[in-house]
Amino acid sequence: MKLPKDMEFFIYLLEHYAAYKGISADQALESWRSHGLEQEILANYEMYHTERLENAFADIDSLIATGKHAW
Repeated sequence: MKLPKDMEFFIYLLEHYAAYKGISADQALESWRSHGLEQEILANYEMYHTERLENAFADIDSLIATGKHAW
């Protein structure tokens, strides 16, 4: 079964975000879940996958820290 493109990117982003933070993908996902960000990150697929990953990381960090997007 092939995953939808947004879900494939979600997994890619999760793995790279975890490496960026120096944590496991499970820990990163738990952080996203505990802040209720899974759907927000999926909803921003179009923007995140067209920009540098570091921009997505900065936005996710902002959502975790403040509940608001970095932009």
